[in-house]
Amino acid sequence: MLAAFTELGNDEVYYVNYALYPDLSHFDHPPMIGWLIQLFSLNLYFSSELFIRLGAVVAGSISTWLIYRIGIQLYDEVTGWYAALLFTASFYAAIIAGTFIMPDAPQVLFWLLTLWFLIQAFEPAENQKSGGNYWLLAAGAAAGLALLSKYTSIFLFTGAFIYLLLYDRPRLLKWQVYAAVAIALLLFLPVLIWNARYNFVSFTFHSERVEVASHLIRPDLFLTEAGGQIFYNNPIVFSLIWLAVIAVIRGKLTSSKPQLRLLLAIALPVIALFLGFSLFRRTLPHWTGPAYITLIPVAALYLRTQTKQYRFSGLMHPAITAAMIFAVIVLALASLQLSHGIILNKGIDKTTGKRLGIKDITLDMYGWEQLKRGFAPLYRHDTITGRMRKNAAIISQRWFPGANLDYYVARPLGIRLLTLAPLERTHKYAWITQYRGGFNIGMDAYFFSSSYDYADPGELYKSYFLNIEKPDTIPVYRNQVLVEYFYMWRMRYMLKLPADSLSGRAVADEPYN
Repeated sequence: MLAAFTELGNDEVYYVNYALYPDLSHFDHPPMIGWLIQLFSLNLYFSSELFIRLGAVVAGSISTWLIYRIGIQLYDEVTGWYAALLFTASFYAAIIAGTFIMPDAPQVLFWLLTLWFLIQAFEPAENQKSGGNYWLLAAGAAAGLALLSKYTSIFLFTGAFIYLLLYDRPRLLKWQVYAAVAIALLLFLPVLIWNARYNFVSFTFHSERVEVASHLIRPDLFLTEAGGQIFYNNPIVFSLIWLAVIAVIRGKLTSSKPQLRLLLAIALPVIALFLGFSLFRRTLPHWTGPAYITLIPVAALYLRTQTKQYRFSGLMHPAITAAMIFAVIVLALASLQLSHGIILNKGIDKTTGKRLGIKDITLDMYGWEQLKRGFAPLYRHDTITGRMRKNAAIISQRWFPGANLDYYVARPLGIRLLTLAPLERTHKYAWITQYRGGFNIGMDAYFFSSSYDYADPGELYKSYFLNIEKPDTIPVYRNQVLVEYFYMWRMRYMLKLPADSLSGRAVADEPYN
């Protein structure tokens, strides 16, 4: 229901371009998310929100089954059932990686598949049914697919190495360990080839996102990161995870000891690393999401020991019931906020366009269809009367809201959307602008801004166009309250060509007809 009836967010509409313009890799992320969209939308033949997100919904469903199987491997079917319920109660697992079309969706799927194979590979010899070290080869393939989904999957390798170094050194002499790494690198080769072609721009971009500034400690950023981790994983699930980790460290959970050590060796360094980074610069809480998912089966085992000791119902532990109820309440409120603005719906001042009250971030996923309906008649009138050239483009100064404008306004109306800004602001749109023909002397263009994310093209592009007219205003209503203005400028006759943000050369040199 959420996938079908909510508008796409900033990141989601951006990743549609991975499917629209497939490549060996992309500026922000590896290519898997684009392939997932292509597969489940039939190469964008079906382009509604439901089909764009369908791959995430399917991946999240399979991930739920995988974490159930991992729980079974730790102890029994009840442990697996608890793990599946805790996974479903986690907002990161169920929404970010199981509903919204984000790179986390395929990453979590292949991350859990890797864990499943590793647990089977690292079981004590007397408990292994078959396969032994050959499960490592399957783990290498799954980890390679995880790397093709998101770069943070590298922590699967570091965690497995930490486990082997601390608890299973003799296995480091097995050829299957190195063959597994080779298989993963072979699968990751397209990303390396693409980055080599563009001076490893993707790796440089991500390294700058986590670069530590030693001159200033930021406790506010640390608290934001910690609070985000608590909420994203559901406060109750988060608490259960850390109670379980403490129990393992204190030796209270002794069953499945090698597997528990493996899960902790993979998860804990990731959490510690990003909490450390957050002391110095801004981080995003979902970066640690796969690490917390790795610990969910540990929490499930912890609860399973309680059902045996205190004779709770085998099918539903009270803590899981509380976590599920909390998740349902939050998702219901979020859905109502998106559709009706039940909490932050004071709207804006009609005369100034300034918001009344606190900024409502849910408007990032609302109002784009209204913008298209408001702009379409203006665009048709402009082209019929000759006020704007028929092939006028839309120009954006950033990848968002450029991607929203592209998906909801430009492509449905048959208009090119181009970006005019440095690479660090346009990301993949630097390449897309080239694919779409770039800029030409004499071309006309539209520019959009909003009362919630205002930018003035007179300041940005005054030197590029002969004339920038005063904006038209397109209102957005939610629950009969004016919540946002979109402003639309007409920019007439491009005077000079901007430099290509990839090569430094002009992106086109022909007059615009």
